[in-house]
Amino acid sequence: MGPDDVVGRLGSGMAIGIGGWGSRRKPMALVRAILRSDLRDLTVVSYGGPDVGMLCAAGKVRRLVYAFVSLDSIPLEPHFRKAREAGSIECTELDEGMVLLGLQAAAWRVPFLPTRIGLGSDLFRLNPGLRTVRSPYPSPDGAEAEELVAVPALRLDAALCHLNRADARGNAQFLGPDPYFDDLMLEAADAGFVSCERIVDTPDLANEGCLHTLRASRLFVDGVVEAPNGAHPTSCEPDYGRDEAFQSAYAATAKSAEAWDGFRAEWLDLDEAAYQQRLAGR
Repeated sequence: MGPDDVVGRLGSGMAIGIGGWGSRRKPMALVRAILRSDLRDLTVVSYGGPDVGMLCAAGKVRRLVYAFVSLDSIPLEPHFRKAREAGSIECTELDEGMVLLGLQAAAWRVPFLPTRIGLGSDLFRLNPGLRTVRSPYPSPDGAEAEELVAVPALRLDAALCHLNRADARGNAQFLGPDPYFDDLMLEAADAGFVSCERIVDTPDLANEGCLHTLRASRLFVDGVVEAPNGAHPTSCEPDYGRDEAFQSAYAATAKSAEAWDGFRAEWLDLDEAAYQQRLAGR
């Protein structure tokens, strides 16, 4: 399976979760395949980075559900900022923990999960549809039952994640410092797709890292793509770090439509093999 095969399983109007965190371990080979496709009107759920920025710049996003959109070394993703300020996308801005709970609720197939996160904040002003619930259980001290935020499930049609290693059946492994919430993305989705730096035999996963690094289960993965350097320009530790020079050049293209069009023609209108070949020839 290749990146274009994954996109062939997606459809316009879908809710798509994108794994990773900011500019770290994003499934960019799969995102680039979406950019080359006719998909549009997507609802994207992401702890966002250049995945969100590029999809917004290309006009692929109708609605974005996010806690932040950052390039890490560049605090605010400039193409996202441009789309947000222009009002060209519908935004659902949540707390980081609320996105986590929304994914967990979807993974458990329950309509919502309760939390104290967000109480007394402007999130209710930004999201008029957000609701509270009264606990059905009395407070231990006899006080009135607690009011809690009801975080709605973030059910996904599909999830796209990039991991360091995977076997052909879909068991996938992170080797960097953080699993992020890729496992929840996959469990919250009707279909899950994993790209990875290298496909290995199942027993060899135990040679790469300890048991807790095997966070993605084949039970929630419908397809695996071997995509070396497939998170570029984001980092995929310990295999490689972020390409800061490339990321800075990309960020600068938010200054004008002409700059973005030139960048897209040079880097994003290529298939993945041509992209990696051009990258190697820089």
